[in-house]
Amino acid sequence: MKTCWQVHLNIKGKTAHMMITCLLLVSLVCMSTQDGNGEENAVLQCGPVNLTLTSSGQMITLTWTEDEPSCSAVHDVLVYELVVLKPDLPIQPTGEVSVMRDQIGSPHSWSWTSPFALECFRHSVGIRSRYNQQTSQWKQEDIHPGMVKRPGIYPRDALLEFGSNFTFCCILPEGEIFNSTPTIKGLSSGSSESRQISNQTFALTVQLTQASEHTCTNLYCTTPDLGACAYIGYPPQDKDLQCETRDLQSVECYWTAGRDNIVSLRKSPTVYHLHGRDCRDGEDGLKKKGDKSRCNVKVDINIGEFNWTLTAANRIGKVELVDSADLKERVHMFPPEAMMASSINARNVTLEWKWTVQLYSNLNMRCQVKISDGETHTIREYVGVGLNFTVLNDLIPYWEYSVTVRCATTQHFWKWSDWSATVSFHTRGDVPDALDVWRQVVGDQTIILWKMPLANQSHGIIKDYRVTWEETRSRGKEPQHTTVYNSDSLALSLDPTEEYIITVTARNENGSSSPSTITIPSSKPVTDGTERANGSWIVRSGGGFNLSWSPSPAASCGYIVDWCPTVGHCKAEWLKVAPNQTSAGIFSKNFTDGVRYLVSVYACTQGAPVLLNRLEDYVRETRIENGLFKSLKWKQRNSDVEVYWDHINQREQSAVIQGYVLYWSNSNEIFNVSTVNTEATSLTATNLHISNYKFEVKALTAVGECGTTYISVTLNPLTDNLVKPVLISLLTSFGVLSLITVLCYKHWTCIKQKVYPPVPEPVLTWPAPLGANKCRPLHVDNEAEVLDFSELHYDSVPVTAGYVTEDGEPLVSTQTPGGYYNQPLIKNLPPPPTSLAIDTPTSPFRSVFSNPSYNLLMQPGEQQSSPGARLQEGTSLEGSFSEYQPQANTQTLNLFETTEEPENLMSCVSTYILLPKST
Repeated sequence: MKTCWQVHLNIKGKTAHMMITCLLLVSLVCMSTQDGNGEENAVLQCGPVNLTLTSSGQMITLTWTEDEPSCSAVHDVLVYELVVLKPDLPIQPTGEVSVMRDQIGSPHSWSWTSPFALECFRHSVGIRSRYNQQTSQWKQEDIHPGMVKRPGIYPRDALLEFGSNFTFCCILPEGEIFNSTPTIKGLSSGSSESRQISNQTFALTVQLTQASEHTCTNLYCTTPDLGACAYIGYPPQDKDLQCETRDLQSVECYWTAGRDNIVSLRKSPTVYHLHGRDCRDGEDGLKKKGDKSRCNVKVDINIGEFNWTLTAANRIGKVELVDSADLKERVHMFPPEAMMASSINARNVTLEWKWTVQLYSNLNMRCQVKISDGETHTIREYVGVGLNFTVLNDLIPYWEYSVTVRCATTQHFWKWSDWSATVSFHTRGDVPDALDVWRQVVGDQTIILWKMPLANQSHGIIKDYRVTWEETRSRGKEPQHTTVYNSDSLALSLDPTEEYIITVTARNENGSSSPSTITIPSSKPVTDGTERANGSWIVRSGGGFNLSWSPSPAASCGYIVDWCPTVGHCKAEWLKVAPNQTSAGIFSKNFTDGVRYLVSVYACTQGAPVLLNRLEDYVRETRIENGLFKSLKWKQRNSDVEVYWDHINQREQSAVIQGYVLYWSNSNEIFNVSTVNTEATSLTATNLHISNYKFEVKALTAVGECGTTYISVTLNPLTDNLVKPVLISLLTSFGVLSLITVLCYKHWTCIKQKVYPPVPEPVLTWPAPLGANKCRPLHVDNEAEVLDFSELHYDSVPVTAGYVTEDGEPLVSTQTPGGYYNQPLIKNLPPPPTSLAIDTPTSPFRSVFSNPSYNLLMQPGEQQSSPGARLQEGTSLEGSFSEYQPQANTQTLNLFETTEEPENLMSCVSTYILLPKST
């Protein structure tokens, strides 16, 4: 066996490449000699000729042929051995190519991708043939012979996959060396590995963790002058393939495209193939919309279930997507075209459209019509074969509509078509809808209310409203009526003792609405057996009320709920509820926080509405403003202080008052007392000390204590409390006594007359001699006061001039005042007149004296008496006066006073006679 000596050379300069090549050839010769196993004549003459070595990126390709005459002895497989010669790696077999006998003489090729850029160092490929243990001589072919390595980083402008590991090499200028392990700047941190190839060349393997976005990524080893540009991107990342048919003649597939990057946009756009055909060659070509892509190719849809395959590829990689589908079960229709509204009426319209695909005329389809009126959107569905029109009913008169249509197959429903273009139309007008009518009683007036028709209820322009009213018992007569313009209410003064029927209609250019009727009951209490609801509940909810109530058998046509603030004037709002419902949600744009509302529930009957229940509540309670307690005052009672205020109207407050609390404090502590009596008007602080206090009164509500009102108090000692009552008593007494004194002084004369009247002197005065029967009774007023005296006595006194008897004798009478002082005054009707008999011979008559004070009976005790005769003491004038004892002292009293009268008649004048009692 021959030995192949290894030669070690240390060569510098330009001859290095030549020497390396010589060494490689020596190595190949040694390998050939060793493989020959000592057979010196075993060299195969059939070998490769016409060698050509090319490169693309980091891949090298070797092509060759054989010398056919020299290979005539080959009758079996001819094998070619190939090795890549690199200065940093040992020589190892790299690949083999087998050539059949019938392929000898034709071109052959072999490719290999280097882990390094071909610019990093020189690459050579060795090749030889082998047949029946015989081998040919090695032949070598170099890549880029004579190429001079330039300093920098390689490869340049490379297209690299994001996330992969890639080896770059750095070549320094000649004569320079690395002072440390190099790194590639311009890439984000990641794992890397480096090794030295020569003094000026280093290999560095890094992980590509940063994709290029808008431009390539700049890389350099030491300085930017020695840099390069690389495109780092992704292979296709498309997904979610879905195939269907739209025109029943082709397959159309959709998928979600991968992210766009600098690689797919500039360096290597993605190429798509559907069903083996390039999508760019399709009828519609390749289309993208956002992240969705679409490809359409002509096929036969009757092939049934089929695997539809999409391939997406770029220079980095490729992806393959598959969807299995029967296209007859995946029909996605095109939207209707040429939409048109015809035969437009007040409440219906005919809608027509056309199809661009003629094959749709045989499809059993269903179509949805979306009807929009500006505020609401409704969808109606219609079914038919080749459907191309429909009639829309139940439309609103005098209303603007917009409609659009979409369709789909009824059998094997896949998906709806897109919505068609929108068509708009305006329906014809009609009479208004019936009004919603209610009533409100304010004082002695009844307010008839109605809700003005909305735009979708007026069916035209409202001109006016007609209101009629008539008494129930007078139905059949011509009712009273009036016309209202641009208003939603009418105030009527109705007889409260009568029941009325009110009718309201609205009128537009098309006519009048159906009449809306409401019955106004009389104010007389009516007992009809109707029961009120046992219970009602109200709950605040989102700026409104949720109201519920017990059902009422009287509610034959439902229920009416109305509401109004409890304070101030307002126009009632109302809501009508169906008979089978006993709850309602009440919401109004007029609701205000902190306002108390009165909510009433009525049963709708064939006659007048029946009140079921009334509730009060707030939409939201708010804090009551300070100063709630008006005229806050206090009074001290010993060591207690009572703070009191005016009564508070609960309805006027912005929250429900649940009670009151009184706080007081001096310089040290704070105390309080409270009550839950909402009608309370005072609170008392007890056991206070003589000091200055600050009292604070608050209302208790669900939103806290509020309505704060303050008052400051200074307590007085208990002894000081006695001074005021004593002074008041003294001053009152003095004032009363002074008033009495002044009044008595001013009216002393009257008082003296009443208490101690003057005593008149009793004198009997007789007029001139009386003729026979010349004395007539004196008629006394029934209202005269009568004094009852006991007796009257005569006493002989000198005759006073002018006062004598008929005989010319003086008439004198004596009387004690005992009867006057000792007998009560009697105010009564005067007694019948008593006759005074004078039985004397000289008296020509018997006269009757009528005296209102007492009856005087004159006795003729001293007949034929001489002049100057007197009535003696003790002589009784009347037996009934026997009890009376006259006083010793007597006075003369004139009984009659003579006046000049026609016919000289004597007047009998009543005179009070007071005779002093004798001692």
